[in-house]
Amino acid sequence: MRLLNSLNLRGWLLVGTAVCGVALAGAVATLGTSARAGAALEERKLPMKFSWVACEPNCRGWVSAVGIITADTPKAFEEFARGRQLGGATVVLDSSGGSVNDAITLGRRFRNLGLLTTVGISVQNRGGQGARPAVAPGAYCESMCVFLLLAGKKRYVPEAAHVRVHQIWMGDRADDAKAASYSAQDLMIVERDIGRLAKYTFDMGGAGDLLSLALSVPPWEDLHELDAGELKLTNLVTTDLVADVLPHVDISAPAMAELTPKTQARYGAEPEQPQQSAKSTKTAEALVPTAGGVATPAAAAQK
Repeated sequence: MRLLNSLNLRGWLLVGTAVCGVALAGAVATLGTSARAGAALEERKLPMKFSWVACEPNCRGWVSAVGIITADTPKAFEEFARGRQLGGATVVLDSSGGSVNDAITLGRRFRNLGLLTTVGISVQNRGGQGARPAVAPGAYCESMCVFLLLAGKKRYVPEAAHVRVHQIWMGDRADDAKAASYSAQDLMIVERDIGRLAKYTFDMGGAGDLLSLALSVPPWEDLHELDAGELKLTNLVTTDLVADVLPHVDISAPAMAELTPKTQARYGAEPEQPQQSAKSTKTAEALVPTAGGVATPAAAAQK
């Protein structure tokens, strides 16, 4: 029997209906000027990185979290947090999602620290001496990133941000989900992760509407972007005031052109540059569609 290498964040919640496992998922679309877009795109194809953005003396600073959630991400966060007083700090997310179980682990750690969450890209405003960092709001939080957002004790989503959900699918069968076959082992892993994520969602104060919205979008369609009403319906947003999560921080950074996901490689594929790629795990992971919403070729599954 072929063992499941990775369960893609596109296929994880349909198990309860009739076919095989489906869940919440995501794709990556990035933003930036043409000069910055390529670099931002590369960052999203790599494992999540954490960095501290200092803006003293006028504000405390915040944690920038960019990239894909992998099996190594919780450990990477613990290493980043060591020696820092992060209690009550804000995490600024820009991510296409990743591993379900590792996102749950990281999200629970966020909540234990009383972290606040928002969506954005940390930028350093130019202006010479005295220039302060800012947050560009037009970022993406997709797939399991949505559940990291949910982990915040307070949660703010700027109007220009993109929070998107989708079903997930097993990574080695995402190219033709309808025609693929699925084993009892596959369904066991899917159902296990559904239970874990459902419990996590309610523990974090989220609503079942979040899972319901994702369930309605099959892997061969475009991701569903949550509008302002849905962000409140799902309880992803707890405040409409940016000052509740980022006091004294400039969020009016120059708008940056969006880059469509046409050139974005699917998570699990070889990176374009000789950099270390993200590790896959036996849980749900992000699947990136092409511009038409169909997944790009999946990487070969390990046996």
